[in-house]
Amino acid sequence: MKSRSLLLLAASTTTAITVVQAGWIDEDTPPHLRTTTSLVDGTEYHLVMSDEFNIPNRTFADGDDPLWTALDKSDDDYSASGGGALHFYNSSMVSTTPDGMLTIRSVMDKTEWTHYDEVDKEYKKTKKHFKSGNIQSWNKFCFTGGIIEVDVILPGEPDIGGLWPAVWMLGNLGRATYEGSTNNLWPWSYDKCDRKKQESQVISACNKANHYGLNPEQGRGATEIDVIELMAGTGGDLPETYPPIKLPYVDMTLQVAPGIPENRPQSGSQPVRNIAKTRSGFATAIAENWYDNLTVAGNTSLNPFFYGTYLGVTKPNEPVTRNKNQAFQADAVGAMKQLVPEHFKTPHTFRVEWQPGRGGRLDWFTKSHKRLDENGNIYHIEEDGKGQDWEHSLHIPDFSLENTMGSKIPEEPSYVIINTAISSTWAFPYNVPDWCPKCYDCDDPKCACSFNPGFCNMMKTGKVALKVDAVRVYQSKDDDAHSGQPHSLGCDPPEFPTKEFIKGHEYRYMRPAPFVYDDKHPLKKLKNGGGSCEVDQDCGGGGAEKVAVDESWVRGNEDFVDLDDGESKEAGSSSIRENESPLAHMGKDKKKGVQKNRKLWNPTGTTDDDDDSLDHPTISTESLVNQEGDTKVLSNPDRKPKGRCVKSTSNVFGSPNPTGKQCQCNEGYTGPHCLSIDKHDDEPGAYDQKKVTTLFSDWVAPYPFQLQLLVGGTLVCAFVLALCVDIGVKHRKQRSLEMMDMRM
Repeated sequence: MKSRSLLLLAASTTTAITVVQAGWIDEDTPPHLRTTTSLVDGTEYHLVMSDEFNIPNRTFADGDDPLWTALDKSDDDYSASGGGALHFYNSSMVSTTPDGMLTIRSVMDKTEWTHYDEVDKEYKKTKKHFKSGNIQSWNKFCFTGGIIEVDVILPGEPDIGGLWPAVWMLGNLGRATYEGSTNNLWPWSYDKCDRKKQESQVISACNKANHYGLNPEQGRGATEIDVIELMAGTGGDLPETYPPIKLPYVDMTLQVAPGIPENRPQSGSQPVRNIAKTRSGFATAIAENWYDNLTVAGNTSLNPFFYGTYLGVTKPNEPVTRNKNQAFQADAVGAMKQLVPEHFKTPHTFRVEWQPGRGGRLDWFTKSHKRLDENGNIYHIEEDGKGQDWEHSLHIPDFSLENTMGSKIPEEPSYVIINTAISSTWAFPYNVPDWCPKCYDCDDPKCACSFNPGFCNMMKTGKVALKVDAVRVYQSKDDDAHSGQPHSLGCDPPEFPTKEFIKGHEYRYMRPAPFVYDDKHPLKKLKNGGGSCEVDQDCGGGGAEKVAVDESWVRGNEDFVDLDDGESKEAGSSSIRENESPLAHMGKDKKKGVQKNRKLWNPTGTTDDDDDSLDHPTISTESLVNQEGDTKVLSNPDRKPKGRCVKSTSNVFGSPNPTGKQCQCNEGYTGPHCLSIDKHDDEPGAYDQKKVTTLFSDWVAPYPFQLQLLVGGTLVCAFVLALCVDIGVKHRKQRSLEMMDMRM
């Protein structure tokens, strides 16, 4: 893997190109899946990270896994979701199951805790009625540019809204759901000095002296790329979608700042580009500002329901602060892809090709059926949801961002997040009756009016789960073979350092009280064995185990059960997220129905309805062939025993484990029960390249370290020499006095 790393030499500031080979590849990834062909440039990309999730019973609590961390905290992400989170993230909701899947469960289960209200200056009890899971590779595995593929089975039922599962990427400077870390960093992708924007972008290119290891005059942010976000539900064609899209669908989005400040498209309508004129030639309206040269294909439409979030002046009850000079607009540039029930039964592959930085691009790919019409033109259709032909669903070029607001395709080292949220602002009933108490407890009959019909019954089954078959990341070894900037691995590359900044602001990346009392740092030290066991098998000692598939976790082809029997925008946040729910726009009377769907603006100025540019984006069509042989392999004959069960070491309190035995990991494996591969970066990042270890302490040394060491060493030697001379002089004087006394 090629990485453009600045090698910080002790004697000089000379830069050098280093090759980074990172040990993030799962041993269970089959050989034929260790390379892939780019669907954009047609060149070969090599696997740099994979997790097949084949080993059952893996746990992901903080310190349990070298790649992933499952959160244990409340989701109070005001900035991103506009509030309304109804769930508590609990690491016990995330595990690997015997079918070879990462499983994120969402259940009805209350979580209560007491926190201190800084506004009212008193302790208050807080309660969430649902538990769910959020797993992320923050500050562990990051990559910049390449291809990410995820194979997922979506949770819940396709016709019941209320769940918010997502697979997404965030720049490592921000930690998802930790508001202090993302404030005025999310989702900035802007590297120009603009004094008017400087206060709203906390790490601005106007800063001539960025501290904490940051590069001077470099604009930074916590950029966001959403691979998929599910919106489930039922109903007819959604207004202003072209081609017509129904619920359920997934969003594919780039969230970026700075956003367009004025004359933005209206939520619920496509951007207005061509304006009618009066007979006198005066325009009847003003054209709306939006990004040009976006292309979609297949059953995919530009998303007219969500154009971004305004992050305004904060209110006293919010966990972060922004004044009027720090308020800003963020844009959401994306599309919505049609789903069918099969997406909720079997794994489907979603793919993003990311060419970072200036000159780069973002491309989303999904799988469908490729067909030919009577004229020989290619089109894609979902049909039964079992199609295996790649569809180029969305394309965003960098020049579109540059020409609009001067932003760029993200170039931040980014980590992967997989989660399911439950929010009253996402796919929940929009027009709640005035008599409804707007409560969200499924056990309280009075709250039924606040949920979609069938939601509570679905949750009561206890079988709601987002399932991930595999996550794989590929990168190019040839920087000249793709557009944009070079690909790299690591969360702390010298070009975009993060580690020293995080260490200097650890409190922003840690849980609030009362949970913070268990934390000394944002991430706990990785456990290497120590889990309770009885036999070697409990510690992965079986080697090439034959995994039996637990059929209770596999969704069959049976019809969906009707769960409707018996079932009939929260305020307080400064972040105004345009209500994406299409329910907010259904039933609008626009000339006796839905207006004619507008295509994305054609920069050539043509308005011919026969223009098919949306359905035929410029890509390497010869590479749009389904890659064969990507079936799940649960048994690996080369898999080695991971650990063994040994007698626990007793202390003054007795054995630390109830069985008197604990897991001891073999080389290459880690975690409390040795079930995880010991993955890590093979090359140091920016902070570690500057880190100097002495007998007394560790610190980050400034670049002219050799000179300082020479001067410091000379001073120490001079001091010691002077001290010895002084002691010798005093000793001689004392001896002289003693001899004089003896003579007298």
